[in-house]
Amino acid sequence: MTMRNSPYAGQAGQPSQQQASQQPSQDQRLEQELAQLRAEYEKLKMERVRTEQNLANLSQQLREMEERAQAEYGTADPAELERLLAERRAENARLVEDYRKHIEAIRADLSAVERGVEDGR
Repeated sequence: MTMRNSPYAGQAGQPSQQQASQQPSQDQRLEQELAQLRAEYEKLKMERVRTEQNLANLSQQLREMEERAQAEYGTADPAELERLLAERRAENARLVEDYRKHIEAIRADLSAVERGVEDGR
């Protein structure tokens, strides 16, 4: 009886040919892992390029907005712009209140005229 035909062939430290063909070798596993790592590296590399492009675009937009704020409001400082916004909101609220009072006065005058016309009949 030879070891080749024995069901115990390859158990002395070497896998049988059937076992070797069923299990990837260490080299194959390393090659697969390396391929996966390369694919991930390329993905991350593209993501980095996209992120750098986004950063450049956002930086350009920020510069443009700061220039516009400086030209329109005399400042690009966020705290100062917030203060100006609060001032303008307060001014708008005051103007709306004044306009409301004006409309109420017109209504009152109109009512008085209508009462006068009715009383004068």
